[in-house]
Amino acid sequence: MPPAVVQYAIQGMPPSLQWPVKTCIYTTATCYVLSIITGNVSQVDRIWTFMPTIYTAYFALLPLWPRESPLPLFPFTPKGVHLSIATHWNPRTLLMFALQFVWMCRLSYNTWRRGLFSLHEEDYRWAILRRKVPSWLFQVVNLTFIAIIQNIILFVLAIPTYIAVFQEPTCLSTSDYVLGALSLTDLALEFVADNQQYSFQTYKHTGVVETNPWPGANIKWTPAEVKRGFVTRGLWAWSRHPNFLCEQSFWVLMTLFPILAPESPAFEARGSTPWTSLLPLTPALVLCMLFFSSTLFTESISYTKYPKAYGAYQQRVAMFVPFLTPVWGFFLQLQGKKADVDALLFGHDVKLVEEKTKID
Repeated sequence: MPPAVVQYAIQGMPPSLQWPVKTCIYTTATCYVLSIITGNVSQVDRIWTFMPTIYTAYFALLPLWPRESPLPLFPFTPKGVHLSIATHWNPRTLLMFALQFVWMCRLSYNTWRRGLFSLHEEDYRWAILRRKVPSWLFQVVNLTFIAIIQNIILFVLAIPTYIAVFQEPTCLSTSDYVLGALSLTDLALEFVADNQQYSFQTYKHTGVVETNPWPGANIKWTPAEVKRGFVTRGLWAWSRHPNFLCEQSFWVLMTLFPILAPESPAFEARGSTPWTSLLPLTPALVLCMLFFSSTLFTESISYTKYPKAYGAYQQRVAMFVPFLTPVWGFFLQLQGKKADVDALLFGHDVKLVEEKTKID
């Protein structure tokens, strides 16, 4: 994309947003061009693991960057940024950056061991969507949603950090410590969910139960579970997508940092519009909408592959919220179906699973 076009696009933006927006534009163009050249539309999937952290690092480390860019796309702190922000470290944004760095390491590791960093690998859902829609429509989706919208979402995830920059706290508050502890707990649970899913898929494809040192992954899988086709033990017995639940929860917690901060009213007062105080809500809302729609598509694929078993799983276990799973179990108990559903989903007898998964 010509630099003059990009420069025109960022004119009128606050100085502290110009570098991230410019980077987002170039990244979007690169992902789209690579998807056309390679025929692989998972380019954004590969950068998803680190781009939000890069944008957050820019805001958190504003005092570190030079006042003028020595190289194209090298981060810098524009002279229009207020001196107090450009020269003083912000403890809240540093904490948010540290938490997102941990998030990046976890997600990058999980992406790496699944092989998705390979330039030849593509998310299986894109291949299925490609078969379901006309080629011209798929290319429209590739340009608008896969390349443009997803890259915008990756940028928007850094908006809470951007807002926290202007709160200028001198020290961390109680809400920062609480949210930080909750974020680390959330990441630990997501790591366990990832490990359990990966351990099951490894056994499903190799037939070998590997001794896994990672927390929560030392589960002795059975042939009956392979016959069933999907994981239903560990955290997956309480939520159909515990990893998705934790991912959304993490970014909700990031959103709450500037909202619950003691400096929040002061920031609202000095904001240029009444909508300024609502900006931190944007990332969480957008990401949750994306995950909900993506989950529906993922579950439609699973239901097609395992109609009876996955249909029972949807009846017995909540999509996201674990506290609802006992409620679904209670309703099935009232209908006299709970024992059969539990035997299908949590039983370890291959013959029983085969019998109960027969389509009527």
